[in-house]
Amino acid sequence: MYSATLGEFLGTTILILLGGGVCAAVTLEKSYAKNAGWIVVTAGWAFAVACGIFVSKAFGGPGALNPVGPLADIAQGKGELVANLGMIAGEFAGAFTGAVLVWLHYLPHWAETSSAPAKLGVFCTAPAIRDPKANFFSEALGTFALVFIASAVTKEELGVATGPLVGMVVWAVGLGLGGTTGYAINPARDFGPRLAHALLPIAGKGGSDWGYAWIPLLGPCVGGLLASLVIRALNG
Repeated sequence: MYSATLGEFLGTTILILLGGGVCAAVTLEKSYAKNAGWIVVTAGWAFAVACGIFVSKAFGGPGALNPVGPLADIAQGKGELVANLGMIAGEFAGAFTGAVLVWLHYLPHWAETSSAPAKLGVFCTAPAIRDPKANFFSEALGTFALVFIASAVTKEELGVATGPLVGMVVWAVGLGLGGTTGYAINPARDFGPRLAHALLPIAGKGGSDWGYAWIPLLGPCVGGLLASLVIRALNG
């Protein structure tokens, strides 16, 4: 249990360090990557996922980086409950830690950036059009696609090849489905950095939009659990 929790903590830390880092790079003033665009953001998150999986597996984790995976195992009675809960805790803690590191890395840039929503967007997601039902559906569908496709491409044990393949899936989901909500598709990815945003002394940060936070927290859980049930039914 200890190694799996540690692996998920370290892997998710890397996920957010690089993923949140690319959001900061394209958003914050005085960054060389300012306004680099959506392709750079989605590519950055895809590579961040691959790197996070490598790190998690290297330290004994499964490379989930997402509480949806252990939650699906709990729902299906797979694995040990304590081990699954430990991995979930490691993922949330890793997401928070990665966000703190992003803040530190870009420390001089926060005061140079005037837009509070832009600063929040470095840490967590927000809808392009605020419509709770549509936003919830987007997060659920995006996560369904992620889990369903990733389970197909990793059905056989592929070792280190798992990282690039899942990164490819995340890139495809981001390009095809991410334009509505910013595709959290991971409860830890949104909640941990959002909490960091609320607690850190970020210059001119504004509010953390907790009224929206339940959507990227619960939407991925619903979508991921539905995908796991469909996969189980299809596999007999």
